[in-house]
Amino acid sequence: MSGVKIAPSILAADQADLKGEIGRVEEAGADMIHVDVTDGHFVPNISLGPDTVNAIRKVTRLPLDIHLMITNPEKFYEPFLSAGSDIITVHAEAASRSLLYKLSKEIHQKDKKMGLALKPATSIPSWLRMETNPFDVVLILSVNPGFPGQAFMPSVLPKVRKVAKLADSTGLDVEVDGGVDQENASTIVGAGATVLVAGASIFRKGDVKSALQNMRKVAQRTRREVPA
Repeated sequence: MSGVKIAPSILAADQADLKGEIGRVEEAGADMIHVDVTDGHFVPNISLGPDTVNAIRKVTRLPLDIHLMITNPEKFYEPFLSAGSDIITVHAEAASRSLLYKLSKEIHQKDKKMGLALKPATSIPSWLRMETNPFDVVLILSVNPGFPGQAFMPSVLPKVRKVAKLADSTGLDVEVDGGVDQENASTIVGAGATVLVAGASIFRKGDVKSALQNMRKVAQRTRREVPA
């Protein structure tokens, strides 16, 4: 089995010291940086834009995992790509199947990856069960999107398991985002997650390095225990 990737979410980081916060998680062994982008329409909050992504790109070599929680993603994905994003994830609730396929084609033409995100209440699209090739990642939200520090919703675990089964034959990454911490990481990885997005449980624990490495230990131990 492949290892589990840890993606610290900078929405929970000290916004006055993003360079320092990113440096700390990079030193601690983070696999990528997760950037939540909200527009005040798709979710009731406003966060980061392409200029911030561009600034982050200059201070880290880690892949930038951009989660677009926005309406009309077709209007905004290009500036984020140009700013240095490596993965662009778009919500199934914000785009039609045809638009998702179009975006996937254009993103892949630039040698970047495409993700599909699902809110907690959103079912797995029926067409995804047959056609997963347009996507490199399926991101399953385990909280209602928009604000850091919410509690993990165990009700999403069956969805994680179903997507993980789809991923077995396609190489998809199964990403879980929302309330992920050192206590529930084992359950989430056991359900099939291959990417853990963690915000408050890393950046708000005081010792960032210890928090990240403890989560990795839990994830690695669980992966070893899960049958291949």
